[in-house]
Amino acid sequence: MTPTLFGRWQTRLLLLGTVGVLVTIPFAMGLIGSGKSSVYFAVIFYVALFGIAWDVLYNHLQKYRWDRDWPAAYQAMAGIWEMIFIWCGLKIFSILPIPIPRTSLLWRDFFMHYVTVWLAVFIASQTMMRVIFPRWRFHGGEWFNR
Repeated sequence: MTPTLFGRWQTRLLLLGTVGVLVTIPFAMGLIGSGKSSVYFAVIFYVALFGIAWDVLYNHLQKYRWDRDWPAAYQAMAGIWEMIFIWCGLKIFSILPIPIPRTSLLWRDFFMHYVTVWLAVFIASQTMMRVIFPRWRFHGGEWFNR
């Protein structure tokens, strides 16, 4: 399946809003990581927000590939790049609208949370979504028609 830009946006928001939030709840409750904090939900929000912008770039780059597809290895590289971008925005530059105090999120906790959410969303998009929602698979990742 080659997702359309609109399909990318819909899938990103759906998976982060369901799978991403479910994976984030144990982190926010303090069951995983260094304590209770709603900061993890802000991280999910920024991943979704910046992901919408990144998807425009990814969609453009995808058009230069001969099969117009985005292989899993490229998705992994995109996930690493997005993680670095979000971390720099949160901690180094403090440029994001919802500020996160420097002491409230350690690199270890951020890394563990981001990787866990990213893997859960990736696995869901590569397995569960294709089996349970065939319309999604054969309509460029779009849930709703424009």
